[in-house]
Amino acid sequence: MKRFLLLLTLTLASFSMLSVTAEAKRMGGGGSIGQQRTMSPQQTSKTPAAAPAPAAPAAGNKWLGPLAGLAIGAGLGAMFAGGMGGLGGAIGGILMALLAAGLVMFLVSRFRKSQAQQPAMQYAGSGTSSYQPESRQQPFAGGSAATNAPLANSSSNIPADFPAEAFLRSAKTSFIRLQAANDRKDLNDIREYTTPEMFAEISLQLQERGDAPQKTDVQTINTQIVEVVNEGDYAIASVRMSGQLSENNGMPENFDEIWHVQKNLRDEKAVWLLSGIQQVA
Repeated sequence: MKRFLLLLTLTLASFSMLSVTAEAKRMGGGGSIGQQRTMSPQQTSKTPAAAPAPAAPAAGNKWLGPLAGLAIGAGLGAMFAGGMGGLGGAIGGILMALLAAGLVMFLVSRFRKSQAQQPAMQYAGSGTSSYQPESRQQPFAGGSAATNAPLANSSSNIPADFPAEAFLRSAKTSFIRLQAANDRKDLNDIREYTTPEMFAEISLQLQERGDAPQKTDVQTINTQIVEVVNEGDYAIASVRMSGQLSENNGMPENFDEIWHVQKNLRDEKAVWLLSGIQQVA
């Protein structure tokens, strides 16, 4: 009987902790979705600029793990001690363990609530909010449609007249804005930046996520144009995005993926839209 009660307590405590730490995912789920393209080893092996050292974890976040361990340990200790005094002591120990788990859940929820009230996400060196809802910028602005102009040199995959600097600057802000829209489940904003096919895949991911909260902090981001080509009625630009980000107040993690964006050459009012995210192997 006592062993059954012990296992029941451990199971309930484990599910309680899992419900607190359940995480969603950043834009694209951290995988490859949408349009995928064949990238040569030379294109994907170029090392982007080194990212700055990771930022220190948010204050208080490092204490959540030890605090949870101490609370659960205290509850289990009380249960074992109570078990020596009979069934009543065992039940008292179970209540102590459940109380400890409830305390941990309360503290974690309070901590996350305080984090959510902080200013909007920032990216490396910005010093200001990287997303302003009232600002309606053009998706991936700064790059005209690809042309058949001669390449700058034989080793380049970018047309000589392509405004790469302005396009990369816009790619950074678009990356950060889409992460924020994904966090908020803002389908209207996501629709403006994606092709219909890509929008459908992201919408499905958001439906599967349900009510799970998501917070993505982009800490550093490097951009590099891999290639710009014309294929049929579309110009396609592949931009390598790499750097560091943290999800749901976790530790900073590296990311390295290629975003494919396309533009309809037959539509003078067309803009660049995200058609696929491809992870760099």
